[in-house]
Amino acid sequence: MICASYNRVLDTQEIDPLILIPVVIHDFLCVHPFNDGNDRMGRLLTILLLYRSGYHVGKYISLESKIAKNKDLYYDSLEASQGGWYENADDPTPFIKYLLSVILAAYRELDERLELVGDKSPAIEVVRRAVESRLGKFSKTDILELCPTLGKTSVESSLKKLVEQDILVQHGKGRATFYTRAC
Repeated sequence: MICASYNRVLDTQEIDPLILIPVVIHDFLCVHPFNDGNDRMGRLLTILLLYRSGYHVGKYISLESKIAKNKDLYYDSLEASQGGWYENADDPTPFIKYLLSVILAAYRELDERLELVGDKSPAIEVVRRAVESRLGKFSKTDILELCPTLGKTSVESSLKKLVEQDILVQHGKGRATFYTRAC
């Protein structure tokens, strides 16, 4: 029933897919069709429906990790949306807003990454800008993801220079190493 309704509304273009997809996911999660893994299936279904509607950000930015970073907001939006679902008195608006904010954040991150890729600045400047976009602690791997045009050696060298310049603070050694921005 959910699939048939989704396809019908999608075909008639009554509702934009960016609004329709969160509504379908909301309903799917309310039905709770599996004993375990409903949230994971809902996130996979979200990515599939976004792909089918031409929104391919999930190929480049993990929506799953964006949701995992703020799981409390995910569950809060679901809880706020699901009350009265069985009586057809629910309001999916909080979940729609939440999912749209995740999609928007993913597109913004993709845009930032594309800017870094197109940049012809020296490695240290590319790493410096990537570091400025990070909050809290981050690893070399995090910076490598943000700077796909740079090699491991360039990122390591740049991080070392930024530590020497007191722009970053290095914590730990070896694989446990992480960085924070100096105040």
